[in-house]
Amino acid sequence: MEPESKGAAPQFETECEYVNGTLQQFHHWIRSTSQNLPEPFDNFNNSDYWGYADYKYLSAIFHDRPEILQDIIWADFGFPGRDGKESTLWVGSSGANTPCHIDSYGCNLVLQVEGRKTWHLFPPEDTTYLYPTRIPYEESSIFSKVNVVHPDWCRFPLFSKARPYVVTLHPGQVLYVPRRWWHYVESIDDITVSINTWTELDSDHEARVEEAITRMVVCAFKSTDLSSNIKDWLNPTEGEVTSHETNLLYLNQALAMYTDREAKKVEDVQRTQDPPLKRNKLTTDTASNVDLSVSSPPFGKHLLPVMPSPPRSDLRGAGTDNIVFGGDHCRTLNSETTQAVSSQWHETASPNQSVTSDDVLECLVNPQVIHLVSRLLLKKMI
Repeated sequence: MEPESKGAAPQFETECEYVNGTLQQFHHWIRSTSQNLPEPFDNFNNSDYWGYADYKYLSAIFHDRPEILQDIIWADFGFPGRDGKESTLWVGSSGANTPCHIDSYGCNLVLQVEGRKTWHLFPPEDTTYLYPTRIPYEESSIFSKVNVVHPDWCRFPLFSKARPYVVTLHPGQVLYVPRRWWHYVESIDDITVSINTWTELDSDHEARVEEAITRMVVCAFKSTDLSSNIKDWLNPTEGEVTSHETNLLYLNQALAMYTDREAKKVEDVQRTQDPPLKRNKLTTDTASNVDLSVSSPPFGKHLLPVMPSPPRSDLRGAGTDNIVFGGDHCRTLNSETTQAVSSQWHETASPNQSVTSDDVLECLVNPQVIHLVSRLLLKKMI
């Protein structure tokens, strides 16, 4: 549960109130008047709060009615064999939203069942402009610091360069979200119901290595910060802070899975060569020749491309290549100093401000840095 807000900060799950109830009780709360709110939602006026029952696996909800799971068929969109067993349910009230983020693993197919949702999508190339952060930490998500519908232009000037793809999903429509595409989602009707499935990709093997590195660094920094409250930095979906030993085990398992997978791919390639290649130890040169690309989804009569939205007229700073800020005021500079990781430094620090452990952590877990560390570790394993 979260109060409706038009502020400039994203509404993360760490700031939400949580209520244990049934979907039926939640439905009654959405439909109730302010004078007749059902328990356990009676402390939350539905005119002041929005609610989201998200990420509920259908296999758990309909464990006693498995035939229902077979009614969800993703084969028409290029994923044969997937049904409700690999799908999750999302039920929300008007205003319910997920902060802008990217999923660390796979790609996403979303079926809108009831009500409408508006999606704001951004391509991977816009990552710098969305100011990525790993706080709050969740293994499968990289969040944006920007409230993309009410941005703070002084704090996040590079967001003016982002290229949104905005689409409203109606009942019966399906949206394909490609790998590493940013997305902010908001319910615009009184009740919205969606079903989605995340499909695995070959690139997930390296992504698991990157996520294991990130978990290790975040937990190492935040666990030793006595002034840090776990509820402020650990997403509720994570449950608890894992130890350094456990995180190191995760990392080694992810590295082993990746190298085993790559070795098998090279063997498969060698097996098809004529004459066959010598099966020596996997080398960096051999591995670099393996095609790691992922084929495009089967666009056709079932999936049509979403086009980018036209430039917004209210983009403060649009057309200004370099904007930095200090204190409470914005100013422009004619220099090339607001790119990649440096853009996040301008967002968090001023000349008279001391560097904090969180500033260092933010630089260390920047997706570009984590990717580089992952590649260096993988070279050691090959």
